[in-house]
Amino acid sequence: MRQHTPELLDLERELTVFLRRARAFSGELAREVHPELEPAAYGLFVRLDEGGAQRATDLAAYFGVGKATISRQLRVLENLGLITRAPDPDDGRASLVHLTTQGRDRFRTVREARRAEYVRKLATWDPAEIAELARLMHQLNSLSDVET
Repeated sequence: MRQHTPELLDLERELTVFLRRARAFSGELAREVHPELEPAAYGLFVRLDEGGAQRATDLAAYFGVGKATISRQLRVLENLGLITRAPDPDDGRASLVHLTTQGRDRFRTVREARRAEYVRKLATWDPAEIAELARLMHQLNSLSDVET
């Protein structure tokens, strides 16, 4: 078993702070899209905007949550008119979830404001540092995709 090195303890502390702040920030952003949304909704918007229409089961697998959890979250978005479902052309028993025009427009407006905030906060960083942080975050996120 690997020892708890000072570097590992520092990483744990910084990730804890980062995750807590990211969750709060996602909550703010989700509520900007619609006041009734919870923080997890923002991630669904990102995934649907970037990946297009998807099955609820695929969304649940991507986020590592149960089908019941994703179904509840999608039901809220659907009731607010921000997403809609259409039959999956590859499987008539399934449906694909996609953003409505209203959902996409609201999300993209908020996302642009978020990106402007990143630009402001990282204005003094070297672009190579930003690229390295993105690479390392991707590497860390990829650990969830690999069996240990």
